[in-house]
Amino acid sequence: MDSVQIGLLGCGTVGAGVVDLLAKRSGRILELTGLRPQIKRILVRDLEKPRALSIDRALLTNCVDDILNDPEIAVIIETIGGTSPAHAFVMRALEAGKHVITANKDMIAQHGDEILAAAARTQTDVLFEAAVGGAIPLIRPLKECLTANVITDLQGILNGTTNYILSKMTATGAEFGDVLQEAQDLGYAESDPSSDVDGLDAARKLAILASIAFSTRVRLGDIDVRGIRSITAADVRYASEMGAVIKLLATGSNEAGHVHLRVGPSLVPKDHPLARVDDAFNALFVHGDAAGDLMFFGRGAGSLPTASAIVGDVIEVLRNMRLGVSGRLTPAPNSSKPVNEREPAPAAHFIRLEVGDKPGVFAQMAALFAQKSISMESVVQRRLNPLAAEIAIVTHDVSAGVLARAMKELQSLPDVVAVHNVLPVLKGDSTS
Repeated sequence: MDSVQIGLLGCGTVGAGVVDLLAKRSGRILELTGLRPQIKRILVRDLEKPRALSIDRALLTNCVDDILNDPEIAVIIETIGGTSPAHAFVMRALEAGKHVITANKDMIAQHGDEILAAAARTQTDVLFEAAVGGAIPLIRPLKECLTANVITDLQGILNGTTNYILSKMTATGAEFGDVLQEAQDLGYAESDPSSDVDGLDAARKLAILASIAFSTRVRLGDIDVRGIRSITAADVRYASEMGAVIKLLATGSNEAGHVHLRVGPSLVPKDHPLARVDDAFNALFVHGDAAGDLMFFGRGAGSLPTASAIVGDVIEVLRNMRLGVSGRLTPAPNSSKPVNEREPAPAAHFIRLEVGDKPGVFAQMAALFAQKSISMESVVQRRLNPLAAEIAIVTHDVSAGVLARAMKELQSLPDVVAVHNVLPVLKGDSTS
């Protein structure tokens, strides 16, 4: 019976899930590939740390050379996370002719070109299905199943922490800070939640997905990123009254050779499939010119969901080894389309502002909007106190430049106290 020796880098939540699932599926993998995966060494920081799983202590090492310099180890599974030292370890593994499987979105988003170029040079496989969406199959469909299509749109909820927070705010009417604290208490959010709530985690995932879907190099700095710290219970309440929910969306469009990428809070009409993605679930909506609309949905993180994707990649690597076709997967895109160099397509927008509660204020606003050719689809006005009122507006489609100029002039009106939020509105039909 042939076995394939595996080196596992990291044995935290995800790494432990990989150990568990590989043990449970060993026989199944042998049936599917003709090879049995066997973990030979596991890199850990602390050899004495208590571990949830019963792991043979003889497998543990705190020296990466024990794995990378071992000629018997053919496959490396990287679950360390971050870019350093994971990137250096992966490059060494590839140069040594070892196949690499990783769940590391940060590393792939920042160094994917270099890593895939090294894999092409050494005729090794690099698979990273688990880097985006946990157990949800996203990478392989875009790289293989949908390659007959021109993908024109991506719309995704790619961060479970922010989706949990916004879903909870919608369900309870609570403020952002209170729900964030609850998410931290439950383990959904880190003690430092910046990567999640500021949109960076979703942006890294969008960079990976857009690079594949749109066949171009996308770097994190190319993406317009905004988080959800500014979202209040008032925004959520007005959105609901206007038939929508607020979601942190990662969106990409690919039209006429130009790519537009954004991560930020948006109003999603309740009749759109993404509006029904709640709690810590993730989803990706894809539009292809031949396939039409597709949606992928499921748990985007967690020990076993992420391990599911990693073990799926193990099966793919073992099949390739058995058939002698390693290194056949699509290389990194070698073209660069302009990203965010033009205005996005005109879109409806939600605006929430506070004004002095006196006659003629709304007429001033309406006159300014008319001057800018901005029409209003719906308006809700409420008195906050004897001196102030709050107005929530959803416009019809308007270009970003026109809207920005209008907001600047609006804030200069003497009776406008503050413009609290301006959010795009996703079209109700699923092909926005």
